[in-house]
Amino acid sequence: MERWFEESFNRPFVGMSWLPLRHMLHDLGGGMEMMPAVDMFEEGGNLVVKAELPGMLKNDINLRIVDNNLIISGEKSTEEKIERSNFLRLERSHGSFSRTLGLPEGLDTEHIKASFKDGVLEVRIPRTETSTVRQITVE
Repeated sequence: MERWFEESFNRPFVGMSWLPLRHMLHDLGGGMEMMPAVDMFEEGGNLVVKAELPGMLKNDINLRIVDNNLIISGEKSTEEKIERSNFLRLERSHGSFSRTLGLPEGLDTEHIKASFKDGVLEVRIPRTETSTVRQITVE
């Protein structure tokens, strides 16, 4: 359900597009909340999380593990003064964000490695155990 809501608000071609509403709120002074796109997959015995964070610096990103959740947060700042009367279109977002991702069981959270290159954050979390499939006979 959480993923559906996130996709509905942040992906214009998936679900309902909230882009007009977001622009209206921005024009009223509410600003647009930055929500990074995230991929999560398994590769080579690791859970890999990749998040798009364009225009950010590695020092502006905060990663935490809380109750089997990976929390990616940070703040994207702008150095230019924005005068809304001169803009024809204002789409680049800035401000703080937080994204919480539920993690599956069986991860070694003590040996997490994170890297940031070209606006993409990559987090690798090794698996502690391999899952086995067992057939169970129903009596």
